Amino acid sequence: MIWRTIVVGSACTIAMMACGGEPKAADTGMAATSAAPAATADTSATAMAPAGSTGAAAAAGSAAAKPATGKTWDVKMQGDAQGYRFDPANITIKAGDAVRWTVVDGPPHNVAFWADSIPKGAEAQLQANMPNTMGPLSSPLEMNPNATYTVSFAGVPAGTYKYYCTPHLAMGMKGSITVQ
Repeated sequence: MIWRTIVVGSACTIAMMACGGEPKAADTGMAATSAAPAATADTSATAMAPAGSTGAAAAAGSAAAKPATGKTWDVKMQGDAQGYRFDPANITIKAGDAVRWTVVDGPPHNVAFWADSIPKGAEAQLQANMPNTMGPLSSPLEMNPNATYTVSFAGVPAGTYKYYCTPHLAMGMKGSITVQ
C-alpha cells in the first residue's frame, strides 16, 4: 500500500510540473517518503487554480491588474544547439515598465516566477499583472514561434524577480528581472 501511495504521489508531482506547478519538496531531491500524500493532494488543487481564485496568489491578497506606464523590454525565449535560454537572461527595468517574452525557437516555453524569489509583498500584484495564467505566477505555455507574453511591472515593489521556463528548467532556462 505504501508503494501505491509513493507512485501516485510522484505521478501527481510530475503532472503538476508538466502543467506549470511550482516545485514541491518531492521535486527538490527529498526522499519520496517525506512528502505526505494528503499534502500532495491539497497542493495540486491550488497549484492549478486559475488567476484570482483560491491559489497561492489569492492567499497573499488580491489585486487589480495595472497596465504598464513605461517602456516595454523584449526577451527572447530560445532553444537550439546552444541550449535553452532567455536572451537576455537578466535585465534591469524601472517600476511601471513591462517585459515581453517572444518565442524564437524550441517551444513550448513559458514564464514562471518563484514565489520565494520575488520581493516581499509582490506576489498578489504580479499575479494580477499576468494575463491568462495556468497556475500561480505561471504564464501559459507558448507553443508557436513569434508568440509573445507580456507582463506589466506596474505597482510591484522594487527588487529582483527570478523566473524560469517550466518545461526547460532542468536545462537551465532561468532569468531575473531587477525592478528599480
